[in-house]
Amino acid sequence: MNKINKLEVYYHNRLVGTMALYKNKLAAFEYDKDWLVEGFSISPFSLPLEKGVFIPDIDPFDGLYGVFADSLPDGWGRLLVDRLMRKNGYNPETLSSMDRLAIVGESGMGALTYRPAAKLIDNNEQKSLDDIADDCAKILQSELSDGLDYLFENGGSSGGARPKVLTKVEGEDWIIKFPSSDDDINIGKQEYDYAICAKECGIQIEEVRLFESKHCLGYFGTRRFDRENNLESGKRHMVSAAGMLETSHRVPNLDYNTLMRLTLQLTKSMEECEKIYRLMCFNVYAHNRDDHSKNFSYIYHEHEGIWLLSPAYDLTYSNSIAGEHATTINGNGMNPSEEDILAVAENIGLNLVKAKRVSANIKECVNNMLGEYLKNRRR
Repeated sequence: MNKINKLEVYYHNRLVGTMALYKNKLAAFEYDKDWLVEGFSISPFSLPLEKGVFIPDIDPFDGLYGVFADSLPDGWGRLLVDRLMRKNGYNPETLSSMDRLAIVGESGMGALTYRPAAKLIDNNEQKSLDDIADDCAKILQSELSDGLDYLFENGGSSGGARPKVLTKVEGEDWIIKFPSSDDDINIGKQEYDYAICAKECGIQIEEVRLFESKHCLGYFGTRRFDRENNLESGKRHMVSAAGMLETSHRVPNLDYNTLMRLTLQLTKSMEECEKIYRLMCFNVYAHNRDDHSKNFSYIYHEHEGIWLLSPAYDLTYSNSIAGEHATTINGNGMNPSEEDILAVAENIGLNLVKAKRVSANIKECVNNMLGEYLKNRRR
């Protein structure tokens, strides 16, 4: 494929602006003049709606702004891209970040799209979920799989470490996940149970299902919150906390106090801070410690002109580096106490009486619904 030196960024088929390679490694960005009149800031803290050329740092996103880095696949999706490049005789190490955005084209998470797009394959094959799971396992175990083209076409733009496909379920866009090489075969049932528990705890989640399998207790699936059939293009603009703060999710440098301040400054809503608080409590009591900065996202609602938290996602029993929370609770990542939890609530200005009640209710709900599982994992 040809090297990409310039990309146009679109939102709902409207030109947002242009990216151009600067000093052979930085993706400079400038808003289109019409977008400056009729559009909105796609990343309020880094790219305010102003005339001029914005130039990113090389770190942490290899010369991209975080909002664009969010469009790139990582983990599983990046693995598929690299394997497909090698299969076609290309060295993936030579791909720049802008090259990879061109490969994403119109298939990325969120609403931003990139032109010209670099189309690697065109695959319309249909497969059963069990067959897809078998192909995923082969990809993880070796360089070879007859299903590589299918997996790339249906999951090459996805983020996260676990294998997944982006597919249609009853006319709506869904993500269906499969076990990674480090997962228990019934990880899908576990994530489903966690999602149902989170919903019982008053946490907003998208619709979830456990899809039938002959090999395990089922595959976890969730409707995509970055897609909306009622919208003209069917896509919602979203940015992760990592993208907003221009920080890598691979470095555990976030605290819930910072996440609270980000949420309040961006959304101007204490109700959205309460959502973060509930999610923090759930993550602590349910031992979801892979709560890194890409696992919190914000959606822009264009008609209202406001940012709101996305539904919660990637909720499961997990550990981060050294077994601690990726996002610390008032500075405590290993053994956060109720005092740490309430300190976060107090620092952002939540009602402490209500905060204490919410924390107790979530702890009770988690113990009732996930207690047996948590006890088994701690043995």
